[in-house]
Amino acid sequence: MDLLDLLHDTMSSPWVYLAIFAIAVLDGFFPVVPSETAVITAGVFAASGAPYLPAVILVAASGALVGDHISYAIGRGGGARLLDRLPPEGRRRRAIEWARRGIATRGGLILTVARYVPGGRTAVTLTMGAVHYPRRRFLAFDALAAGSWGLYSGLVGYLGGLAFEQDPLRGLLLGLGLALTVTTVVEVVRWFGRRRRSGQSTTEPVSRVPVR
Repeated sequence: MDLLDLLHDTMSSPWVYLAIFAIAVLDGFFPVVPSETAVITAGVFAASGAPYLPAVILVAASGALVGDHISYAIGRGGGARLLDRLPPEGRRRRAIEWARRGIATRGGLILTVARYVPGGRTAVTLTMGAVHYPRRRFLAFDALAAGSWGLYSGLVGYLGGLAFEQDPLRGLLLGLGLALTVTTVVEVVRWFGRRRRSGQSTTEPVSRVPVR
């Protein structure tokens, strides 16, 4: 049995929905789990009839919502102390600082942006828990973020599957390529935003500094 046959058998099984749900949950607090890849793969094969695309989107979004709430609970239950111990110059510290700035400027909407930033999802949900962001507001914004992510990932894979209906592997590569392109665009926009803020801070007039 080759890889294509194995993927087809896996995606045709009713257990695939449970697997997608579990992967999406784990990715909420253990971000090395490739939940987006799993949903895109399912979307590719959904173009040929199995699995059922609406069910893929629903279980992916539900799993993401549950995983985010576990991460939020970890942050709320002692995450502040954990985050304060992170190395000052480390990558994780930078991600947490980005999350804190995003929460301060965008509020709950940062959850949607974080879906497309590598490592951003966990950083934001942990930080929201650590700063005791209101649970009900977190639920509302996270439902929007998880739902949009599930829809996006499923449809990206589905479009790839439609484009290469007779060659699912090429469809998968196209779907992953589209997702990578979106992530790259988000990162480029963030980079330019950091450059602009850095330029503004270096040109800040001295007269604006309060004299005590």
